[in-house]
Amino acid sequence: MDEIETEVLADPEASAPSALREKPALVYIPIVIVLSGLLLWLYVSNVDMISQESTPLNWSKKLQPQIIQHIQLTVASTAIVLAVAIPTGIALTRPVARKFSPPVLWVANVGQSFPAYGLFVVAYMWIGRGFIPSVLALAFFSTLPVLRNTMVGIDQVDKAVIEAGRGMGLTRFQALRSIELPLAVPVMLAGVRTALIINVGMAALAFLIGGGGLGVTISAGLKLQQNLVIITGAALTAILALTIDWIAAMAEQFLRPKGLK
Repeated sequence: MDEIETEVLADPEASAPSALREKPALVYIPIVIVLSGLLLWLYVSNVDMISQESTPLNWSKKLQPQIIQHIQLTVASTAIVLAVAIPTGIALTRPVARKFSPPVLWVANVGQSFPAYGLFVVAYMWIGRGFIPSVLALAFFSTLPVLRNTMVGIDQVDKAVIEAGRGMGLTRFQALRSIELPLAVPVMLAGVRTALIINVGMAALAFLIGGGGLGVTISAGLKLQQNLVIITGAALTAILALTIDWIAAMAEQFLRPKGLK
């Protein structure tokens, strides 16, 4: 009895270092984001810009709309991924559908292994230009992490725990909802976070087919051979990626079941 009590009491201590390692990052990252934005603003505002630089760097007419477009591309594509990959991943862990896992995972692997540039070109050839083709290309590219992590998260749940629930009278659906999914949440959230980072980075290529985003600024800088414009577009993309990653990390902490924190 004493040994059991010792083990139970030791568990919080074992998980404490992990929590302490995670929390400082959640505090420091916003500071890094703010300092990066401030340094970029100071750098740009203290440079004597020519007309070729000032036009693409106009905040209200160029940069702000592009940042909003970039966020819209990221959120919309990630929402599609969640709506498709999570239900599919859950279905593929059911015994009746498990035989379909290899071909479905193969398709998802093709999506992520396909060159991003080529994926946008394919979307353009099949659908055309604009926001929707860009979102679909991003969603196809980032499906694998969420699909795979959903399957892995559910598969790693101890079968004995599931059988114990079934023995208490839970149906298969009730066991999935009350046992398997809650225990799989940490792994699933890691996949969602990965998909978000993929989408915010790859959204910089959406300009290729008229999807907008901060890639427009980077492209303008390359065409005009203006390093200031290129640096600004790339830095804003990096700052946006850090911001979204921090938001995802915060959500991961709060959405994680209390017993697994």
